[in-house]
Amino acid sequence: MQTRIESISPVMQALLATLFTWALTAAGACLVLFARSIKQKLMDSMLGFAAGVMIAASFWSLLAPGIAMAEEMGMVPWLTAAIGFLAGGVFMRVVDRFLPHLHPDMFAAPEGAKTSWQRSTLLVLAITLHNIPEGLAVGVAFGAVAAGLPSATLGGAIALALGIGLQNFPEGAAVSLPLRREGMSIKKSLFLGQLSGAVEPVAGIIGAVFVMHMQQILPYALCFAAGAMIFVVVEELIPESQRIESNIDTVTLATMVGFTIMMILDVALG
Repeated sequence: MQTRIESISPVMQALLATLFTWALTAAGACLVLFARSIKQKLMDSMLGFAAGVMIAASFWSLLAPGIAMAEEMGMVPWLTAAIGFLAGGVFMRVVDRFLPHLHPDMFAAPEGAKTSWQRSTLLVLAITLHNIPEGLAVGVAFGAVAAGLPSATLGGAIALALGIGLQNFPEGAAVSLPLRREGMSIKKSLFLGQLSGAVEPVAGIIGAVFVMHMQQILPYALCFAAGAMIFVVVEELIPESQRIESNIDTVTLATMVGFTIMMILDVALG
């Protein structure tokens, strides 16, 4: 199986992997076909699970390989990691500041630049914003394998794609269900829910092509993706999942389960 995958170009690998993650976003959005809404505790637990997956992926699939790669390339590992990681967070903060968006709580005030766009559009933009670093991370991981460095493995890139796909499921639901609850049709809620993941194949291809042609920035790119993902977790997923005090313990356990599953995937496959 892995030999067959190795015969495909890294860019095509990244495309296929991010099409998979997009498909799981669509699968999550499909929950709208069966219910107008789900219990808040379940939704919060799903978001907490997604946060755990992203935290584990940020370290096991991105930061740790980036640090090892920096050392293999003769760089200062801790400095490379710090620069890349913080740059990823700053990038997401700038995008968050200027791109109009709305968090999954449909009654919250929109963030970013002022706009007359509909709230449904702003909600889709919020999840799309989160999916950019995820797509980039998968693309960079597959592009890094082409560099032939020991710290970048095909198994690790596949594990990252699996983990991102798992946590995309609740994100798709986090778009489609609130839209349906607000009175939007099932068809439109489903369409907008899956649309939020459409950016991942684009970001994945860009990430893979970029690092394949500029291999010297590979360690920075991996750490950049980690920083961007951690920004999303801390700024959005954890606060959103723990808004209701009675759900905090359950959500925290769900976060730990997500972290554990991603860690197992990466260690077993990477």
